[in-house]
Amino acid sequence: MESQQSLTMKEKLGYACGDVASNIYWRVFDVFLFIFYTDVFGLPAAVVGTMMLVTRLIDAFSDPMMGALADRTQTRFGKFRPYLLWGVLPIAASGVLTFSSPELSDSGKVVWAYATYIFMMLSYTFINVPYGALLGVMTSDSQNRTTLTSFRFIGAFSGGSLVAYLTPELVQWFGQGNEAVGWRLTMVLYGVVAGALFVVTFLSTKERVLPMQSQPTPVMRDLKDLLKNKPWLILFGLAMVVMITISLRASSGTFYIKYYAQRPDLIGSFSLVYLLALGVGAALTPILTRYIDKRRLLAWLMTGVALCCALFYWIDHDDIELMFIGQIAIGLMLGPKSPLVFSMYADTADFSEWKHKRRATAMVFSAAAFSQKLGGALAGAMIGWLLAYYGYQANLVQSDASQWAIVLLMSLIPALFAVIAVLIIIPYPLSEARLKSIQQQLAAEKLTSKTSLGVK
Repeated sequence: MESQQSLTMKEKLGYACGDVASNIYWRVFDVFLFIFYTDVFGLPAAVVGTMMLVTRLIDAFSDPMMGALADRTQTRFGKFRPYLLWGVLPIAASGVLTFSSPELSDSGKVVWAYATYIFMMLSYTFINVPYGALLGVMTSDSQNRTTLTSFRFIGAFSGGSLVAYLTPELVQWFGQGNEAVGWRLTMVLYGVVAGALFVVTFLSTKERVLPMQSQPTPVMRDLKDLLKNKPWLILFGLAMVVMITISLRASSGTFYIKYYAQRPDLIGSFSLVYLLALGVGAALTPILTRYIDKRRLLAWLMTGVALCCALFYWIDHDDIELMFIGQIAIGLMLGPKSPLVFSMYADTADFSEWKHKRRATAMVFSAAAFSQKLGGALAGAMIGWLLAYYGYQANLVQSDASQWAIVLLMSLIPALFAVIAVLIIIPYPLSEARLKSIQQQLAAEKLTSKTSLGVK
């Protein structure tokens, strides 16, 4: 069957370009947006924390709607690929606006931040939900999906690594001492590069997996199917908790290096080694899944993440080498998480179609994005509120209490959420053997359906 054929290297690399583009934005949000709002735009940490929660919750509810829209899109280019073109201008424009710093009153700044960030996240949803769903229709083979997601996240971590390392340098180079100008021009450059990469993904990919049903089902029925999909519900909780773990450390890492280690010159390098380690971990995923079940592998990896995060609580502020070693170790163990979880989401779409005789690939992936954004929203709120409670002051020497809060955000708090992730993944029911049986039954049913309709 065409849907199970091996994907060409051109298609794998082309698909990976889409996540390079996506992570040009996502890593800027994850690593730099919080400290941009506090240290450049001049918003209080508590205000930023609340804004992160409110705006991402609003955006998160747009994901299922975007999934429903994409599932019902019919064009000669497929359901999902056209959005890679339609979304280029909105995401480029919103990125520039979000990182602009107009001269406004304090209340005006808050309104501007809310409006532009909501626009940014909605634009990201418009292009990224169909991009994620594209994975589920390029191939139906589980190992091919794992390989494709590995390519995807190698691209993601490569793009993220470049952004994490180059952004401080580009801001300084473009701004020439004016950070506000530097940020705006940096985002203009990123918009051009990301747009070109999305076009490459559109041109180099193909949609092969077709739904069993001939007519789209009502949106509420798709949502009800999700709520009856036990494997998907487990992944939903897992993705949310893991994203809390990741976002806590990514956003607080800039504060940790700038204020606790007192080495702001190492912010780019600290982020770079972490993202490179993520990329290596992602690249190793197809090899690991040949010998270790996905569920068991995730449980082991998150256990290791919990231990390494906890160790950060006892690292001295001047032990830079140990900080980097710990950061690399955590990156290596978190690297396989994204390829594993996203390939498992595609598997749950197969499970849902097998169980309900209906397929809603974009709904599965959009609701998955919902859980990740919810996790990011909760992480952002925790960072802002905790820093504000312990007296964080932007661009000043921090008090002992404020530094302790920063260390907690890098160590014991994410360690706790990593442990929760281990507990969530244990009951995941889709083993490789069961999934293979489900896919064989689906293939037979589709073949029978085509034969009864006289399709050769």
